[in-house]
Amino acid sequence: MLVAISISPSGSPRDDSETGGVSASVSDAVRVIRESGLPCETNAMFTNIEGEWDEVMDVVKRAVFTVAETSPRVGLVLKADLRAGHDTGQMTAKVERIEERLADGQ
Repeated sequence: MLVAISISPSGSPRDDSETGGVSASVSDAVRVIRESGLPCETNAMFTNIEGEWDEVMDVVKRAVFTVAETSPRVGLVLKADLRAGHDTGQMTAKVERIEERLADGQ
């Protein structure tokens, strides 16, 4: 399975209340995800994680609960792609298929 998650803390004393920045809390969540050993990548809006259902959901739960330790409220957006026969390698394969089409002018 491939998931894209966004964890949004609210009211954390670690974050910048002047600008609304949440990088301190978000970095705590990303650290949990990266330390899991699952394939992952972080961009400006989401972190993508790939693996089996139970292991991915465990990592998501741990990341959310880590942020909850310093934030009274935590929002989670999760989008999942479950495709039979395509359990691994899709985080890069999906992008490669698009890049191939672009290179071919399709």
